[in-house]
Amino acid sequence: MTDETIRWPTNLDRKAIDERLADVREKALESNLAELASRFVDVAAMPPAKVASNVVGALTWLLNRPEHERPQYEAITKQLEMVAMNLKNLK
Repeated sequence: MTDETIRWPTNLDRKAIDERLADVREKALESNLAELASRFVDVAAMPPAKVASNVVGALTWLLNRPEHERPQYEAITKQLEMVAMNLKNLK
């Protein structure tokens, strides 16, 4: 995924959301964040409410990390924030 630093897309469809969350899962696994990665196993098969719950829960979990840990998870957090802005598009 490329970084969208100027404008975040607010019209992601379900497929694009699923792709971003699969990327989040891979990045979480690479960062030894198995608990976070587990929220997005087979995300494409999850009902919209479960996806939304997992995204919000993951963001909350990341934001509750100690201050010194947060920078290393910035890429994951940005992807989740982008998805969170698009949760209304889940169908």
